[in-house]
Amino acid sequence: MNTNGDVPSVAPPVLDEIIHSPYRLRICSLLQQLGVTEYQLLRESLEVSPSVLSKHLKKLEEAGYVQLSKRLVNTRPHTWVALTERGSRALRSHLAYLERIILETTSYRQ
Repeated sequence: MNTNGDVPSVAPPVLDEIIHSPYRLRICSLLQQLGVTEYQLLRESLEVSPSVLSKHLKKLEEAGYVQLSKRLVNTRPHTWVALTERGSRALRSHLAYLERIILETTSYRQ
């Protein structure tokens, strides 16, 4: 993050404390792959309870990494989740950080 709280478009590899949680990392990775995703599909894919998913989505939403919206499907409200551009940049930066650790570890062992 820079001084005004924004994640630069080309972020350097940085450990992101928000994304680093295993569930939040999986949530962001799934959303990066699937795009806008229905809450129930996300919950089933992660095999977590509604309360666990809601807790992690709230943390990601507070950081500006995901956006939640409600839509009617057959007259019933459904929640949809999308990774924001800020969330996508933060995920890429976090993954680059993890890749760097893996490469350093691998090169050290050789």
